[in-house]
Amino acid sequence: MDRLFLDANVLFSASYRADAGLCQLWKLKNVILCSSGYALEEARTNLAGEDQRARLANLSKVVRLFEAGDAPLPRGISLPEKDVPILLAAIEAQATHLLTGDIRHFGSYFGRRIGGIAIALPADYLAGR
Repeated sequence: MDRLFLDANVLFSASYRADAGLCQLWKLKNVILCSSGYALEEARTNLAGEDQRARLANLSKVVRLFEAGDAPLPRGISLPEKDVPILLAAIEAQATHLLTGDIRHFGSYFGRRIGGIAIALPADYLAGR
């Protein structure tokens, strides 16, 4: 069973429109959706409409929340300070995948495993199912 850790931008995009394609993630069988309070708050802050925030609240009901541990980043990994809690929370969640649309900061890690976690675009993950 896959454990999918959802970055803030995935939560944001799934909540932005009622018919967002990323909502497919919530319909998958045999997956556990995970994220963090940090990621949820970032998504909520960036959503402008109350309807969008309500969708986020509804989607988040089935998402298991984990927070970043005190461990350092794995050796050889360099991320901006704002993204460190995302990766560390994914490690804490024992995620199999970290799904993110953040190509700028995570792009060089796509297709790689960090701490046992496959870093991927949500569309790539969905295409492989």
